Amino acid sequence: MRQSENLIISLAPSLFSCPSMKKNTLLTIVLTTILWSIVVIGFQWVATTRITLYPPDTAVFWSATETQPYSNAGKIYLLEPFMNRQVAWDSEYYVGIAVGGYDDPEAGAVRSPNTGRLVIKNYSFFPFYPYVMRVFAWPLGLFGLNPIAAASLAGVIVAVLGTAAGLVALYDLTRPYFDDESSLRAVFYALAFPTSFFFAMVYTEGLFIGLAFWSIALAKRKQWILAGILGLFAAWTRAHGAALALPLLVIWLMHGKGEPSARPYTRQFWKWLAYGAFALLPLVGYAIWRYSALGEGWAELQRFYFGRGLMTIESSIEAWKNAFFYGMYQGQGAGLVYLWIDVCSIALALIASLWLLRRDLPLALFSLAVVTLSVFSGATNSMARYMIIAPALYIFLAQLGKNKVFDRTWTVASLLLMGMEAMLFAFEFWVG
Repeated sequence: MRQSENLIISLAPSLFSCPSMKKNTLLTIVLTTILWSIVVIGFQWVATTRITLYPPDTAVFWSATETQPYSNAGKIYLLEPFMNRQVAWDSEYYVGIAVGGYDDPEAGAVRSPNTGRLVIKNYSFFPFYPYVMRVFAWPLGLFGLNPIAAASLAGVIVAVLGTAAGLVALYDLTRPYFDDESSLRAVFYALAFPTSFFFAMVYTEGLFIGLAFWSIALAKRKQWILAGILGLFAAWTRAHGAALALPLLVIWLMHGKGEPSARPYTRQFWKWLAYGAFALLPLVGYAIWRYSALGEGWAELQRFYFGRGLMTIESSIEAWKNAFFYGMYQGQGAGLVYLWIDVCSIALALIASLWLLRRDLPLALFSLAVVTLSVFSGATNSMARYMIIAPALYIFLAQLGKNKVFDRTWTVASLLLMGMEAMLFAFEFWVG
């Protein structure tokens, strides 16, 4: 055990070139994340064993019809008993892609009103996470797990490992302006946020922050090749990954200002220009995927099935009006709670991003992009989940957490809400 710990400690700083991080700090973050995930998963088992919730769920206007006792009939990727409490809603498609590929008929298909062709629902989701799941699932199958069970467990493992990597990066990113205690507090708040339990579910958020946060951290240390590659993978994990080009370009310009690399037509200038190409990799990667067969299917489904798009301001405003009307008057209380968790999460992420602008421009701009692209995506679902990939959220909370009264109060409130959300997810009620 001691030898394996030493191996982790020695390899991780070398991989990420993080000489300022103490070895015991790295181990603390990684082990805390792993143990946190075990606690969350264990809590979901305890809660669903001790309590019974009766459907339907009225959190949003469509959830009542999707949370009936028969709603998952025929959905084989949601019916596997193993790791079932960590698999719900979009998890079906990640597991399905990992097991059966994008053209798996078990995913179901919908007919496009524009072209008249059937589009398999798997095309609504990005490829990198389910393909990494497939890699991790292969050895798990050697232990006797069936393909769906192996893919489900692999999805959780990938999410948790990605989260651990992302939180190490978050700690590293805050060290220039935080002391050790405040940086660790930001990490803790990331694990304690009400919707952060998604970091341990079969969802993309955990892997995404591992890729995105490290992409920015490596760019700040001028390791452009790795930063660009991780940004590329992030863009193939979630649509928000394309926004990484913004902080990377800002860091690239900041590094070139006033240095020899800024002088035209010198060797350093061409080298600096080449680094700019790596800063654009997230955007290039997104464009390559978007105009591939996978991306074309995704865009078509987003338009007519999910009602989402890029900065669709008019339809977004209409969607928010409808969401407020439903939450205030028709949601039977559940809709109101769901609405205000989303709204408060957005407001907190926005305030945090604006506060961070003068302290860390690249992280602030990326967080602002996450908020803006989410709010004006054309639909209002899942906002509290989308906000957990904005690093400014945890940095701002860590600043407020220097006050012990806020720290204790926020911790209790946040953990209670996370427990509720994690339990609802385990019961396959809608939480985002």
